[in-house]
Amino acid sequence: MNTIQHHAIYAQRRSRVAAALGKESIAIIPTAPEHARNRDTGYLYRHDSYFYYLTGFTEPGATLLIESSGASTLFCQPKDTEREIWDGYRLGPDAAPEFLGLQAAHANTELATQLPKLLENRATVWYPFAIHPGLETQVDGWLKQVRARVRYGALCPESQRDVCSILDEMRLIKDAHEIDIMRKAAAISAKAHIRAMQISARMLKDGQDLREYHLDAELLHEFRRNGSEYPAYGSIVAGGANACVLHYQAGDAKINNGDLVLIDAGCELHGYASDITRTFPANGKFTAPQREMYEIVLAAQEAAVAATKPGMRFIDPHEAAVKVLAQGMLDTGLLTHDKHGSLQDVIENRAYFPYYMHRTGHWLGMDVHDCGGYNELSELDKTTERKDPLSGELIKNRPSRILREGMVLTIEPGIYIRPAAGVPEKFHNIGIRIEDDAVVNAKGCELMSRGVPVDVISLEQLMV
Repeated sequence: MNTIQHHAIYAQRRSRVAAALGKESIAIIPTAPEHARNRDTGYLYRHDSYFYYLTGFTEPGATLLIESSGASTLFCQPKDTEREIWDGYRLGPDAAPEFLGLQAAHANTELATQLPKLLENRATVWYPFAIHPGLETQVDGWLKQVRARVRYGALCPESQRDVCSILDEMRLIKDAHEIDIMRKAAAISAKAHIRAMQISARMLKDGQDLREYHLDAELLHEFRRNGSEYPAYGSIVAGGANACVLHYQAGDAKINNGDLVLIDAGCELHGYASDITRTFPANGKFTAPQREMYEIVLAAQEAAVAATKPGMRFIDPHEAAVKVLAQGMLDTGLLTHDKHGSLQDVIENRAYFPYYMHRTGHWLGMDVHDCGGYNELSELDKTTERKDPLSGELIKNRPSRILREGMVLTIEPGIYIRPAAGVPEKFHNIGIRIEDDAVVNAKGCELMSRGVPVDVISLEQLMV
């Protein structure tokens, strides 16, 4: 992408924000701070997603201002030869306007003195609520300085609003540029999953000691080898019973011949996440009970994929998956008609919950659990109440978000079977999840992450 195209994407986004602010308003969007890991060593830096969405700028210590007039100003780190020797190149305020397509830029050391002046005579100040600790206090301090000048004719903003309410709706619909990056991220992650599967089978075949961290290392190798900047989240590599722990982190547990391995891992590429889960036999061959449960989860995912298309609701893929999973639980004896009733009873009473306790998907984008509301904004007045059959809690039901082209979500049904009274022993400690990244399009949805297969035969052939 050339510099002009690069400018245009972010400039268009800033213009949309400016148009939504209202007359005589200003928005303040900081990037993420740096965090110390220990003593004088920092954690690997990652920019704030909202800030990056509007600038494409990855340096720390920066703040973006957008005025309702359309003007955008960046406060960034000043050029500093000594610090650049230690920490790396800085763009600096002199080069920033041309390089980023902004109207103005200043050193971030001027933020405290410039902001009160820029807030004068504004109707509203917008900033991200509850994301940047200390920002609200900073804004209060700047407004206090504006109020001190009212005797000289200055007007102070009378309202403060959350700029995320604008940006969340913008980010929910991905443009072609974003979807292209997400396809590439998913392709890299698919290669990493394949590599981990094949290494698993090879090490066990060769009689080597196989640990979860071995497979985690293979994922990281493939992510970076293909140009990804980071993992999008801490990779889950869970062998055997560990797969029944939803957010298990890759550890040093031994993976045994005959275990299932659940890997939930995705890379981040140019600010965008991928999120793939595959469950496979560590030695490359499913046992009969493992295959029986796997086929149920795969059928649940296929039902959810069929329900992912424009005009459907966000909740529809989940309900489609639950129906298949619940029937599978009845068919295999995890649940019984004598105790739990019909399929409809199982669904209404959430009797499936001990074995499937999470939703079938979430928004995906710059963040792995991306921003964007799950209720349809045009129908918020249509509220009903229901009592949760498990907790007894009274829950407000609002219409689920209508799926539209350009929305990206995960589709990830699962089943997790811990040993318990009445649970057939052959299913003990089986944990399975299958997850793909779907972009809604005119025909239904595109599964961007199917570079790694899901059907039993293809998985087993892949690991030979």
